[in-house]
Amino acid sequence: MIDNRSGKGLSFVRRIYLPRTIGLGIGLFSVMAAVAPLQPPTWVWVLMLLNGLAWPHLAYQWARRSAQPYSAEQRNLMLDSLCGGFWAAAMHFNPLPCVTILSMMTMNNVAAGGKRLVIRGLLAQLAGMLLATSLLGTGLQLQPTALQVYACLPMLTLYPLALGWVCYQLAIKLAEHKRRLSALSRTDSLTGLLNHGSWKDLLLLRFQACRQQHTPAVIALIDIDHFKTINDTFGHVVGDCVLRQLSHDLRRNLREDDLAGRYGGDEFCLILPDTDLGQACLVMERLREQVGGYRNPQLPTLRISLSIGLSAYGPALASPEHWLDDADKALYAAKHQGRNQVNFTHGEAAALKLAYPD
Repeated sequence: MIDNRSGKGLSFVRRIYLPRTIGLGIGLFSVMAAVAPLQPPTWVWVLMLLNGLAWPHLAYQWARRSAQPYSAEQRNLMLDSLCGGFWAAAMHFNPLPCVTILSMMTMNNVAAGGKRLVIRGLLAQLAGMLLATSLLGTGLQLQPTALQVYACLPMLTLYPLALGWVCYQLAIKLAEHKRRLSALSRTDSLTGLLNHGSWKDLLLLRFQACRQQHTPAVIALIDIDHFKTINDTFGHVVGDCVLRQLSHDLRRNLREDDLAGRYGGDEFCLILPDTDLGQACLVMERLREQVGGYRNPQLPTLRISLSIGLSAYGPALASPEHWLDDADKALYAAKHQGRNQVNFTHGEAAALKLAYPD
């Protein structure tokens, strides 16, 4: 919901404050120059000064302290439009200052609320004009003086700059929010690693790169041994801590270009580019030993071990799914042969023996 005390409502109020302060402050000169030749009563001058100098700050405090800041600020924008229409009629529709004031307020409504707020603003301006004509009478002042032209110049130059700066800052914030949302959509909330879908997408890209550029790469599937027993014995809070600990160890052991993800549950997945099977095996053995040596003084009986399946890219692989399936078979073999070990398929074992003879 937009109307809230700590989120978008207050942000909206703060965003409007600067353009209103600058716009009404410099717009005061335009109105004074246009109204002065008409010799209005004293109360008009007092109202003019209050509207130009005091109202921006009163409006800000009024909306900021409101239970619904967003709605309160929209009300303030309608009062701005009402006053704009009032001053347009009070200056007897002097073309240059009148168009300057009303167009700048309409620009503000467009930036703040789009079409709906523009329509409401136009109705408020019309109401302001009717109010002014009923109090001050009607008339037309169609020839602006040189003083009135010069008085409008600050409004025509400074106010668009202020509004543009606010819109630029908003665009920067939106881009940052978009970047954060994109990152959140690609990561696992518990571990901070890539989620299943994002990792699979990157696996496809790596597979295509290996095929086109003939570069080596290894994928690894990692399973925490007896993770269900850990959850059942120590509770799910400890289980989550184990998952976070493994993700932390992965970051410590991997290079910047290596891609780690949470495949699901207690299973993790890695893409190790520009790596052969022997190098991957050494890295995974180091990880397995590091995790196996983890001890928690508060849980002395807690032990963590890993079963790891490796699969190196080969030109015979028909698809990323086949590559992943080979790693899954190697993981299954590691678990079937007693767990707490690194394993790979028979064909890769032979290739490894040739590359790294005893």
